[in-house]
Amino acid sequence: MRVSLIASALACASRGICGEIPSSSSSNDEVPAFREELLSLHKWLVETSSVSGLEYTISNSVHDYFLRKGWASVTTGVPPRENTPSNEPRADVVAWPKVNGVPNPKVLLTSHIDTVPPFYTYRIEDGEVTKNTRISGRGSVDAKASVAAMVTALDELLKAGKVAQGDVMLAFVVGEEVSGDGMRELNDYFHIRDVTFDAVIFGEPTEGKLACGHKGALQCDVKAHGVGGHSGYPWLGKSANELLMRALLKILDTDLGSSKVYGNTTVNVGRLQGGVADNVIPEEAFAGLQVRVALGPQEEGGNIVQERMRAILNEVDPEAFEFDCSQGYGFVDANCEVEGFDQIVVNYGTDMPHLKGDFTKYLYGPGTIFVAHGPHENLTVGDLESAVEGYQKLILHALQPKDGGNLEL
Repeated sequence: MRVSLIASALACASRGICGEIPSSSSSNDEVPAFREELLSLHKWLVETSSVSGLEYTISNSVHDYFLRKGWASVTTGVPPRENTPSNEPRADVVAWPKVNGVPNPKVLLTSHIDTVPPFYTYRIEDGEVTKNTRISGRGSVDAKASVAAMVTALDELLKAGKVAQGDVMLAFVVGEEVSGDGMRELNDYFHIRDVTFDAVIFGEPTEGKLACGHKGALQCDVKAHGVGGHSGYPWLGKSANELLMRALLKILDTDLGSSKVYGNTTVNVGRLQGGVADNVIPEEAFAGLQVRVALGPQEEGGNIVQERMRAILNEVDPEAFEFDCSQGYGFVDANCEVEGFDQIVVNYGTDMPHLKGDFTKYLYGPGTIFVAHGPHENLTVGDLESAVEGYQKLILHALQPKDGGNLEL
């Protein structure tokens, strides 16, 4: 059954949406044979809301999609997220073209099917579809574009007989946008079944370039404790807000660590809370920080930056602060030495550090991170189609025989 028909049927059944992709232009636009299937799959994925923690519908639909294709597909449980309005079950999806016996894939293609909030519906520019036609909607770039392009790339290689049925496995995970819990849980699935890979291709928006790696990450909470009182007599109290502001400014102004490839470590003060009234000296204050770590190695870089931040807090006041960080890791390197690809380094985090194993890492995908997480997230049809070809090249490169032979498109 054609992918476009499956995608349309699933969209109608799950969301009551049965739109059509506009017809493709036949003039001045080289149309790949896979365009209709690629765009239909991408459309269906974007139309299906899948905010982190609320991925039940998309996980089950993607699982069903692969079963309808005649592939093997399993869902692996992921614990519910705390503080979500629903306690719906969550699951990753692992799929592969059916083979006799136990699969023994050499390459894993993986990306995430969750998105940040809020949900923005799918839109495609009116008129005939060309490579310049823009598509928008939540997840249209990050990272449902990678998911659609990966599936299409593998389909095309299988049709052409360029790869064997058991060479490649797919894993589409939940929770990447929050804590990486989907990928962390997937480690157990692969370990129990003794599934290992020579190479893993991670899908994220890299502008169609091959990423040499990305910065590490720290998520930190800072709590300041003061002494409340009347604002007319500040010397009788101790302002938690003032303590926190002084500490944060010092953290922002300090070089927390840098490297030649990844630049400077940066700190985003994402949340600030403190005080109960304008005329009351605040007793408590809170800040939520997201740190992009430019130091390595991966296992230790985050801890180094964390201790430098802790030292700053102690300089401001050795007794006033509680400081707790999670997801601490240094920069993550990837293989970017593949012929035919431009190179890039990115500042955002991915699931690369969460998947354990001795394998070669590749990070690649369509679209730019500069529009991701915003209300105008978008990419072009050409971006999607180029990514299909890019993933094909990476798959074949990763499958190259160790004797130096070449696999060609």
